[in-house]
Amino acid sequence: MTENNIDNTGDDTPKRVVGTPAAEEPVVSVKAEQARDDHNGPYPASETHFNSEEVQRRGEKVASAWFIIAFLGGIGFLVSYFLFTPGQIADPQYGQYSNMLLGGTLTLAMFGIGAGMTVWARKVMPHYEVSSPYDELPSNDEEKGSFSAFFMQGADESGFTKRPLMRRTLILAMVPLGLAPIVLLRDTGPLPGDKLKNTPWEDGRRMYVEGTHRYVRAEDLENDPYGMISALPAVDDDHYPHGISLNDAAKSVILLIKMPEEDWQPSMNDEIEVDGETGTRLNWTHNGIIAYSKICTHVGCPAALYERTTHRILCPCHQSTFDASDAAKVVFGPAHRPLPQLPIGVDDEGYLIAKGDFTEPPGPTFWDYAKD
Repeated sequence: MTENNIDNTGDDTPKRVVGTPAAEEPVVSVKAEQARDDHNGPYPASETHFNSEEVQRRGEKVASAWFIIAFLGGIGFLVSYFLFTPGQIADPQYGQYSNMLLGGTLTLAMFGIGAGMTVWARKVMPHYEVSSPYDELPSNDEEKGSFSAFFMQGADESGFTKRPLMRRTLILAMVPLGLAPIVLLRDTGPLPGDKLKNTPWEDGRRMYVEGTHRYVRAEDLENDPYGMISALPAVDDDHYPHGISLNDAAKSVILLIKMPEEDWQPSMNDEIEVDGETGTRLNWTHNGIIAYSKICTHVGCPAALYERTTHRILCPCHQSTFDASDAAKVVFGPAHRPLPQLPIGVDDEGYLIAKGDFTEPPGPTFWDYAKD
């Protein structure tokens, strides 16, 4: 069954149904002789409404005024950002003024651009309805060749090319807003560099029991009923708790575990390299005591649970389980990487010390932990 769509304007010429070939001649609703002689636009004059030149010039001035206001608002935003120091922003008295200035100037800048564009569209640009008939999707060579001319014709009608005052003030208003994201990058802080790959652990660094100020001796693990101690590096002996910051503590906390040597798995004889020195994993232990990072390699939760009979280290967040007797390899859960091992020894006074940094950077797997 075939249907013909009849034009409501009175023209009973049948329109093409979707899926049928295009007509040889396009159907137009306005005859050519109805167009004004001075009209050069792509649409018939009867469908196009132009404001008078006086109205267009007045609209250009009003739009330019809004763009200048937007420019001043953008400059005010940048000035407000640098006006207060980080310490003043944290202070409730100054912080509220900072928020008010930043929000107010940014609102003024965005509103000025929007108001200017609205005046531009209503007073300067021509008004007509645009409709595209359903036709074959691929464009013919004539349509492709005329696109550039059609685009430039539209730009000329918009007033962007022949209204320099409005064009320049719009560009001027956009400059501060374009710079704002670059300025705000300052709040992201410096690049981390190698901070994610290195920790305070180094050769000769003593360790203390987490939550205390007591250094760890090897015999402390002999009498511990759980066979496990959570420890941190002693960075500064003169300050409690040994001068380590929260950030450093979060990535350097370790588990000290003691187990019988007959329980070690063959993988403990694998060679590893720490600070340029090569040795087996057993070389980096002391009298059956081994140190692993306490930070789970899944999403960084503390793997703080240890089952002495099976030598399993459990992360309570997502149940990632590591085998302490087998180089802390993953035996269950979503983690994909073993817990990094810390090489340890003892100093002349019998205190446990680190013999270098971790065998690989600690923390979640999504960090780039490549050494080179």
